[in-house]
Amino acid sequence: MKLEKNHIVEHTLSTDESDWLVLAQNGDDEAFTQLVERYQNPVYNLCYRMLGDALEAEDAAQEAFWRAYQAIRRYDRDRPFATWLLSITAHYCIDLQRKRRLPTLEIEDWMEEVLPDNTPDPERLTGAREEKERIQKMLSALNPQDRAAIILRYWYEFSEEEISRTLKLSVSAVKSRLHRARLKFAAIYQAEQNGIRERIQDESPAF
Repeated sequence: MKLEKNHIVEHTLSTDESDWLVLAQNGDDEAFTQLVERYQNPVYNLCYRMLGDALEAEDAAQEAFWRAYQAIRRYDRDRPFATWLLSITAHYCIDLQRKRRLPTLEIEDWMEEVLPDNTPDPERLTGAREEKERIQKMLSALNPQDRAAIILRYWYEFSEEEISRTLKLSVSAVKSRLHRARLKFAAIYQAEQNGIRERIQDESPAF
């Protein structure tokens, strides 16, 4: 089973959403509530993946929407609303991680693009608890910005340009962070595989 992506980064808004945004920017609280209801799941999911704790994620999602509410008048409607909202969310979660050093979410699934081509098919990594713990260790080894870049790229399908705007990094810096993270995942995985093979050899009976 592969990770289900969050297909919510749209570059065209529905008529209802466009109307809600206009009304919300003019101070209509009910219109903003409609936007919250539409995006509450992806915002919560991003918080949960970044923070790894349900209660922390709920609080972070509420804070992200509150920050979006306060900044809604400055929102540029030429920019996808989902990208703008998730950018606010990601920044807040990064700040929380830096301040609190929260644990990483235990990831159940992974995606092919995250691991280099010379590593096993990620579908083989999603079954057993031991394999999930390996993925957790891989993400735990990343600093908050690298982790955010990986999650935005492979779960939310942000382009490198969108990630660069979200994290206030150059596109080349984003590419470098993603590349470095993939290499780190591969190195950790390979080291653990080598350790498993050595243990198997040590435990094998001699004939």
